[in-house]
Amino acid sequence: MTRPRLVAFSANLQRPSKTRVLVEAVAEEAVARAPLDLRVFDLVDAGPGLGAAWSRDALPLPARRVIEAIEEADALIVGSPVYKGSYTGLFKHLFDLIPPTALANKPVAIAATGGGSRHALVVEHAFRPLFGFFNTLQVPTTVYGSDSDFTDYAVSDAALRERAAQAGAELAALATRGTLPGIRHEPTARVAAGSR
Repeated sequence: MTRPRLVAFSANLQRPSKTRVLVEAVAEEAVARAPLDLRVFDLVDAGPGLGAAWSRDALPLPARRVIEAIEEADALIVGSPVYKGSYTGLFKHLFDLIPPTALANKPVAIAATGGGSRHALVVEHAFRPLFGFFNTLQVPTTVYGSDSDFTDYAVSDAALRERAAQAGAELAALATRGTLPGIRHEPTARVAAGSR
């Protein structure tokens, strides 16, 4: 039996990166809780040709491999640094090249980093609508880290470590069991015609 494939994708434009560290913190918790086959990519791995590609056909091989890994994953962790209140433009460009149905029903954990707390709602106001469009199963806990939550490219804030662990646990549960612990999913009742 093959293990579910977990792809962690960080939209950092350099290495080392706080965003990559945060995405890896979520991934470490997920793989500690479930038998997942983890692959981690940075936006840097897609290469400089990503921004020049206006269509899938124009993608250079490194970018195509990153997109295919995301599409073939059973679960995702996505993260981006925040610039001017949103994820990076190249992060959005990469997801613009993914067909709308390619990520349907995939569990997704969301992470972001920014200079301060004023960007914290980006996970709710930018990431959730994007992955809602793709009909993904977003885990309830999102993870946002400010510059002050890191020391030498390591998560140094205990509360941030806890949120990353919670998001990873929720993702592992969805990736392996299809439901979150403690939540029962009842079939939706159908309203008979004319009974409104």
